[in-house]
Parts: sequence; structure tokens; C-alpha cells
Amino acid sequence: MTALAAQAPDMPHLPWTRQANIYEVNVRQYTAEGTLKAFQAHLPRLQRMGVDILWLMPIQPIGKKERKGSLGSYYSIADYTAVNPEFGSLADVKALVQEAHARGMKVILDWVANHTAWDHPWATQHKDWYKLNAQGEIFPVTFNEGTPQVEYWTDVVALNYDSAALREAMVGEMAFWVRECDLDGFRCDVAGLVPTAFWNEARRRLDAIKPLFMLAEWSEPELHEQAFDMTYGWDLQDVFKAIGSGKAGAEALRAWVKQPTAKPFPAHAYRMRFTNNHDINSWHGTDAELYGPAYGAFAVLSFTLPGMPLIYGGQEGQLDRRLAFFEKDAITWAGFPHQAFYSELIALKEAHPALANGQYGAPVMLLDAGNPSVFAFKRQQNADWVQVVVNVSATPQRYSLQGQDAEIGPWQSAITAAPAAA
Repeated sequence: MTALAAQAPDMPHLPWTRQANIYEVNVRQYTAEGTLKAFQAHLPRLQRMGVDILWLMPIQPIGKKERKGSLGSYYSIADYTAVNPEFGSLADVKALVQEAHARGMKVILDWVANHTAWDHPWATQHKDWYKLNAQGEIFPVTFNEGTPQVEYWTDVVALNYDSAALREAMVGEMAFWVRECDLDGFRCDVAGLVPTAFWNEARRRLDAIKPLFMLAEWSEPELHEQAFDMTYGWDLQDVFKAIGSGKAGAEALRAWVKQPTAKPFPAHAYRMRFTNNHDINSWHGTDAELYGPAYGAFAVLSFTLPGMPLIYGGQEGQLDRRLAFFEKDAITWAGFPHQAFYSELIALKEAHPALANGQYGAPVMLLDAGNPSVFAFKRQQNADWVQVVVNVSATPQRYSLQGQDAEIGPWQSAITAAPAAA
């Protein structure tokens, strides 16, 4: 057992998160109107689908100075406590949250604490709240995650968390949404670029208003010690990409189960599992581009391996193109061909305690299917169990489990489970 795993408390999570799934909403592109009201019309459908947590991408006004494209990035925020008029009003946010709650869903808001737009009022009123260059000037964010490739986020400027006044103001801006709109939590953008000590304090103070669910767009164990319920599980998506591109096979999944990450995470850590999200779709590819016919198998694994599964809004409609990030590019809803598929996966996860998130679920027990191209595992908790078999290849395969031989088609999955408790 690692030092972190040994010392980290068994952080409890809110009961409604324990078997939950999460659904990302790109408000601009979700409907032709691109408004909160137009998205709200989808709530009955999403309720029937079984969605638990709605994650709204940023809905605040977007900066005009150094704006990218004609509409700009959602993550270039000009006012933390206002609503982008293109999306609607604060009243629309309240109405959306109220209806979501009435339908048994929770709502979290994407929060951008690392940087603001150039024309956020703070940039002129509180220059000392920003990182400054050698000339004492505010400068655009330069992001380099230890790689030769440097990203220049020219439309945003970085905040300086050495400032106690900034930290106080930022908690206040977050608290506004909890108090005014009854939000249930936040998805925190590039959370690792903001000091963990700030997140710890913010979580303590926000929870005093209302117990929240917190998701970090980052992957560091220390974020789970106090501040965050869940971090991004890029590690599994990397395996999916390798298999989808033909660079790996079932053995990569078995290796991931044995050691999913280089740094150990505490048992209570929720890890978000996904095949796609707004960043992947816009900058790296659609499900068809990344995985081809393997997409369905990876969706099954994202729901049955440990972690909370994410659906990117549009996937149930077989989103078949990369959505423009800085322009209007509405999803074309040609029916919902994958909705029944996702509904079945959601129902499976919610019916079986063995598939619960974090410390509430069961560990993975690898099974020998007698075929290296077949990935098989079982998760069992008390009398409840789920067994998953996936053909991680483009050809039919035979396998043997519990003395029974069977055949499974290319990229197909077979799931068996204990009868769900009444």
C-alpha cells in the first residue's frame, strides 16, 4: 500500500453520486437555437435515458478582446456571475436547474478558475490578481505540460493565487451560483494549474452552503485528499485510442487493470471514464475516427470498469463530426440511434452495487477466457456480480469461461449479471 493510499481518509461521497453517470452539455451546439431554454426541452428525454448529473460547459459572457473565432471560447470568461446573452438569462439557468431537480437530475457548472478574458473587469481593477511578466504586464497564458509543444492561449490571461484577495473573490463568485441557482457542484477547468490549497479551502466553504460534487479536469491523487470527488481518467481513454488505432489489443486492457496509473490513487477516488468529450471531439476526433467499429465495446467498458461514465451530449445521436469550438456548429440530431444502448448501460450500472463508483464498488477480477484477443473480467460485491467479456479484435473469436465455450463477434461484448435486487 502506498503512503498516500494509507494516509488518505476514506472520503465519503454524496449518496446520489455513488452509482451515477455524468452527461456533458455543450449549450452552444446542442440545439439550433443554442440556448438554455432550447436545451431544457431535452430534459424529459434525458430523464428517460437515465442521466444522473448534467455538466454544463461555461455559460458566462465571453471576452471580446483577443477573441478566437467569431464567438470565442467558453473558457474565456468576462464576468463570472453573469450569463452569456446568447444562451439566455439567469432566470433561464434557475428554471433549468429547478426542472432538472424535479426530474431527479443534478446540475454542475464548468468553472474556469485559472484564467479570465483580457476584458474581465478584474484585469483593470485588480492587476495584482494576475500573473505579470518581467515588464509588469499581464500576458497571455502559455501552457506547457512538460512537453516540447507549447500552447499559447492568446485569448486568456492567468490569475495569480498568491493574492489572498483573489482567492476570496473567487470563492465568492462560485458561491453566487450555489446560492442563486441551487447548483449541485462544479467541473473545474485545468484544476491542476490552480493551487490545491485554494481548492481545499473553496470546497470547505462551499460545502457549508450546500454539500457539493466536485470534478477536476486533472489527474493527480492529491486533488482527492480534500477538494475533489472525481478526476479525469485519461489513462483508460489512452488505452482505448491505442486499441482503436491498431497499436494495442486486449493485453493493454489487462495491463491497465493491473496498473491503471503510474501514481496510485486512493480507493475513494472517483475517476471519470469516457470515450469522448468536448476537447476530444473538437481537437482529436469523433468516436468513428478514433475507434471505428470498436466504439461500442469501449463504451461498455467505460460503464463497467471502475469509475463514473461520461456521455458527451450528442453521442446518443451518433455525433459524426468534430464540432467547431469558436463558431456556431449545431449538432444534427438525426434521431437518437444510440440512446437505447446508453439507456441499457445506465440501467446496468445503477442496478448493480458491484459497479458503484469509488470505494462503493467492487474491484476488477481478471478472467482467463483462453483467448488472448478476448478481455474478460468480473466485479463482485457480496451476492451481486457482473461479468463482462469483450472481443478486442476485428474477427470472430471463441472463448471459454466456467467450462462453457462460446463465440463472440468482432468488437462485441457479452454481459452477464446476478439478478438485480428488487
